Amino acid sequence: MSTNTLTIDQLLAIRSIGGAEAPQWSPDGREIVFTSSLGGAPELWSVRPDDGILTQLTVGLGGVGHLATFTPKWSPTGDYIAYISAKTGADEVWLWPTDGSAEFLLTGLGARIEAMSWAPDGASLAVASNCLGKFDIYQVAVPSGETTRLTQDPQYEVYPSFTPDGKILYVRLNKSWTDHEVILMNTDGSDPKVVLLDTDFFDYHYGRTFNYPKASPDGQTFLFRSQRSGWYNVWAAPMEGGDPWQIAPAQADQSDAVWSPDGRHIAYIENHNGTLDLRLVSAEGGKPQSLVTPEMGVCSGPAWSPDGTQISYLYGSPTNPNDVWVVNVSDGTRRQLTHSMLGGGVQKRLVVPEKITYESFDGLQINAYLYRPPGRQAGERFPGILWIHGGPTSQFMDTFQQRVQYFAHQGYVVLLPNIRGSSGYGREFEDLNNRDWGHGDLKDAIYGAEYLKTLDMVDPDHIGITGTSYGGILSMHAVAFAPDVFQAAIPCSGYGDFVHMADEQELRHIKLLEFELGKLPEAEEVYRRCSSIYSVAQATTPCFLVHGEGRYPGSTSSKDFALALEMAYKPFWYKAYPGETYYVSGKANVRHLLLDMRDFFDLYLRGIPYSQPSSGQRPLMHACGIISASASHSVTKDTGKTIGVTTPPPDVAD
Repeated sequence: MSTNTLTIDQLLAIRSIGGAEAPQWSPDGREIVFTSSLGGAPELWSVRPDDGILTQLTVGLGGVGHLATFTPKWSPTGDYIAYISAKTGADEVWLWPTDGSAEFLLTGLGARIEAMSWAPDGASLAVASNCLGKFDIYQVAVPSGETTRLTQDPQYEVYPSFTPDGKILYVRLNKSWTDHEVILMNTDGSDPKVVLLDTDFFDYHYGRTFNYPKASPDGQTFLFRSQRSGWYNVWAAPMEGGDPWQIAPAQADQSDAVWSPDGRHIAYIENHNGTLDLRLVSAEGGKPQSLVTPEMGVCSGPAWSPDGTQISYLYGSPTNPNDVWVVNVSDGTRRQLTHSMLGGGVQKRLVVPEKITYESFDGLQINAYLYRPPGRQAGERFPGILWIHGGPTSQFMDTFQQRVQYFAHQGYVVLLPNIRGSSGYGREFEDLNNRDWGHGDLKDAIYGAEYLKTLDMVDPDHIGITGTSYGGILSMHAVAFAPDVFQAAIPCSGYGDFVHMADEQELRHIKLLEFELGKLPEAEEVYRRCSSIYSVAQATTPCFLVHGEGRYPGSTSSKDFALALEMAYKPFWYKAYPGETYYVSGKANVRHLLLDMRDFFDLYLRGIPYSQPSSGQRPLMHACGIISASASHSVTKDTGKTIGVTTPPPDVAD
């Protein structure tokens, strides 16, 4: 190994101090609050923009429910910071008083809270909760917690925000989550009026992609996000209804738009092939100004200082997880307030990926990130790995990829393609895999493998494929639909049977299937054509199926795929990691997962025999015809734990 190689523990020690949620300024501009795991567990921290001094605010922030976020927000008066936590067992709003008194539970809804906003006077919060079986808007008095239900429509009503005069804007979704109505109502829920209808915009997270409609400081207009131009762009519309207009038209996705305190400017994020810059445009329109334009990196979560002279934001890159920064609006000078990469010279040893483009089977241009192992010697060749993102409507960006870095440092050339169906390249590109999962998009991955074979550093006979969620789905597709193309596949938390998935899965996955593949029973032929489990008989690629178990949401999909492979006498390993949802995210389990993945790829892409670790901490499952030390690990349909392949008949073993 090269002297530049980082160990698994050095890589896993890297974590973001800035977190993933937009930093929030205090009303007096003296502090910026953000969520961070700096001390190990997530907590609220503040940083002073003048000198960068950090202060931990909470002790015992707890966690949040599935898909929820902490959403910390200062009250307009500066008396409280509100945040969402599930430490009582359900997502509830908690208040952290700034006078030093004890934090306290504000709501008692006993269900999910998806969004919240402060009233301009700080006397109440508007929240979206599903405590009665679907999301409605509620008003919660501060500090008493007295709660009033404001909406009662059968459809989901989410993402409330206040206007300057105290009215409430919110979003109502249609049944398929493709249309959004923006509704303006009085604080008591009376006189609701639809002021905007936005159509044909599938919202996988029941409103999160569309997000909050944001009223201008003068209350005359509001901002919203729409795909009506063929891209996710920022639009504005009159508060009382009327024709909307684009703020800064671009053939690029835009997000995170926020008004300046005086309402004269709008800051927003724009995405160009995975590089996300911070831009500024006049509220009257005109040419945007780029405040922060990284050569390679991602800006997110902009927030204006109360005096309008600075904008805080998160910035990360392939060699640096998110940190909190501020930029001066007048001259563009920037300051970094948190520092995730401290000491040890680790950052300079991380692999900086190369952005490349290759042509797929039908001439479509596919953008990708290429990670090369550090310290290559002349003439040295490495196995290759295709790493597929989730979604499928998602995108690899200029972010820190911890797991990919590990395999690059283990001597693998890793390619991260934004295959058809990815976001970030326009609606037309995004829709190319509709009703075609596992076919055109799989060919994009196969042509990515062909691209790797053209590189003199890649061993063309040893290329694997992996990914999580939709990346796991496409890895299953590769096993079943593309025999002999890949020499190893690791589907992480994938799904191989969409007919079964439609019966088993949570609501957002059902909505996704209906949007991308069609509705059952009419679309059953499409579901089966796109389901890899029905084609495992032709598989020749050794497959390692991994997922988490023990917490909601879960799935039997990986186990079902393993059983299908066993019945066809196909080579596979299988492992479930305890104490997780279907996805593996806990640090200890991620460490074991990466080591297990390395063992599998090393065996099938390098020919390095697998041997059980002497520590016994990584009990790996069986490969076809190989029995592990524990005979109890043979396949049964009722274990749900560790299953592998029992010894096949002699004619199959040969």
